[in-house]
Amino acid sequence: MTDPTTDNAGQSRDAGTARASLEALRAEIAKAVVGQDPAVTGLVVALLCRGHVLLEGVPGVAKTLLVRALASALELDTKRIQFTPDLMPSDVTGSLVYDTRTAEFSFQPGPVFTNLLLADEINRTPPKTQSSLLEAMEERQVTVDGTPRPLPEPFLVAATQNPVEYEGTYPLPEAQLDRFLLKLTIPLPSRQDEIDVLTRHASGFNPRDLRAAGVRPVAGPADLEAARAAVAKTTVSPEITAYVVDICRATRESPSLTLGVSPRGATALLATSRAWAWLTGRDYVIPDDLKALALPTLRHRIQLRPEAEMEGVTADSVINAILTHVPVPR
Repeated sequence: MTDPTTDNAGQSRDAGTARASLEALRAEIAKAVVGQDPAVTGLVVALLCRGHVLLEGVPGVAKTLLVRALASALELDTKRIQFTPDLMPSDVTGSLVYDTRTAEFSFQPGPVFTNLLLADEINRTPPKTQSSLLEAMEERQVTVDGTPRPLPEPFLVAATQNPVEYEGTYPLPEAQLDRFLLKLTIPLPSRQDEIDVLTRHASGFNPRDLRAAGVRPVAGPADLEAARAAVAKTTVSPEITAYVVDICRATRESPSLTLGVSPRGATALLATSRAWAWLTGRDYVIPDDLKALALPTLRHRIQLRPEAEMEGVTADSVINAILTHVPVPR
């Protein structure tokens, strides 16, 4: 008969090892990407929650390099799709190809069949192609010619968009934005970080050769699996659950918004808070966990009134005001 104490100890060691491995990601990715720790943490949280991430930032702030470095440090397969106006859904999912030798159609997988998919400039392709990602993101499968084909595990879509250049773009509809677990903003680097970037390039750093930069695998799918199991056991008190609901309901009553957070958004905030609590070394959620993840989890799920936008109100400022006014459980 198995000793439960031994079993529990083994599970604790597995979870502890997984946490240490995922914490090591920051240092490993920092060998290639300077000053983007919050984005790295957000991507790890998304992996733990089996969610997807929208990365928003001006060109040249290392969004692509960040995803590639994460894939290398986790030893995961990654592919990149450059979204353009003429991209077809089959260019994403794959298609049936006629084989003249066998006189049969065979399925040729598209780039979506990977672990980390970088959907670059997703708002530059028409809605028909954007929607080809919806089934993959939600169901983790692709259906071609009536046959469902499961995607690899883990699977994460990291989609990028440019926040300042809207000419020739197709903004993502609210229903599709809601499918992303997190929206991470990638800021311009500080002066010192930019000096560090240029110093690295002057010393021969090649962003296309991560191995030469010293990026090595420090975690893997087994660590993610152990971490997900540990996150699922993270305790959530009834008071914390009520706090999540109160925050999301407050967005629906805000005079600055035409669209508040849906119940799916509330579920997302609870999930990301549990993952963050576990990453910080706790097996229970506290209000500060919700506050830490509220902006990236909720900012893309609300819609500002035009008059509020004209007055300089932002999604982040609305959420921060709500966090200030909603009573915090004791």
